Amino acid sequence: MKNQITKSILIGVLATIVSCTPDRADGDGNGLISTNSDASFTVTKTSENHYKLTSSNNNYIQSKWDIGIGTFSPGPNVYDIFLPDEGTYDIRHQIIGQGGIIGGTASQSIAVPVSDPKAGNLIQGGKFIDASDIAKWALTFPNPSSTALWAWGTGSATFTSSGWNRNVMYQAVEVVEGRKYQADAIVSSKSGVEDSWFEIYVGYTKPNANNDYTGDGNDTTWLRGINTWAGSGKNPFEKAKISVVGSKNANNPDGYFTATKTGTAYFAIRSGGNNMKDGITITSIEFRGTN
Repeated sequence: MKNQITKSILIGVLATIVSCTPDRADGDGNGLISTNSDASFTVTKTSENHYKLTSSNNNYIQSKWDIGIGTFSPGPNVYDIFLPDEGTYDIRHQIIGQGGIIGGTASQSIAVPVSDPKAGNLIQGGKFIDASDIAKWALTFPNPSSTALWAWGTGSATFTSSGWNRNVMYQAVEVVEGRKYQADAIVSSKSGVEDSWFEIYVGYTKPNANNDYTGDGNDTTWLRGINTWAGSGKNPFEKAKISVVGSKNANNPDGYFTATKTGTAYFAIRSGGNNMKDGITITSIEFRGTN
């Protein structure tokens, strides 16, 4: 009888050990992936500027995609994407297993030959890749101006400020009467900011040192914004769309600019604050027609 009890206990312990053994450990040998590491995918062009991304494997907990912006976001197994601008896009796919462990990453390039005639990006130099990109922008207070400073990096621009100083970076864009437009960009801040604003305006008035607004000339018409009084920007954020991490304008939550006449308008980033020690970094600025 004693031997039978001992055997039963031993079998139970072994079963527990087997059931707790990971299917496959991650690269450090410290976690369960429970997913095939194959993150490969196929690309099918469905129409001009439209593509279908299809994962070759669906044995994972979550799928994430980087559609050429440099950061991953959750997406479906079969992902229909729109690439409105001419250029080459590095598309990456990541599959995630248990515990948020990355099971595998795959990448492909898509070459888009022509920009979409309506939704193509109207912004020039929005990635700040080189001096020619930077030259596309103007400032209401040319640097250096007090403590409100735009600094140019390779692939981004960073705004810092203190003492309630401000500056506006802007450029002219051509719009069509009756058409709706939306703005967006990728923004980052290492430590977050305090008592600060970083807002996108579009309007027909050219910003200047005496009037740094555009639009209808007051601070209620911004399309996208990081604004600490509205609850955004206080905590660090990294490579996120301003439309996601920024505040929503209660008067215009979708961030539309509707052109009231055809001609030149001004796309402006109006920024300032009391404590922007590490500042806000921006890249991949967009301004696109939606209809």
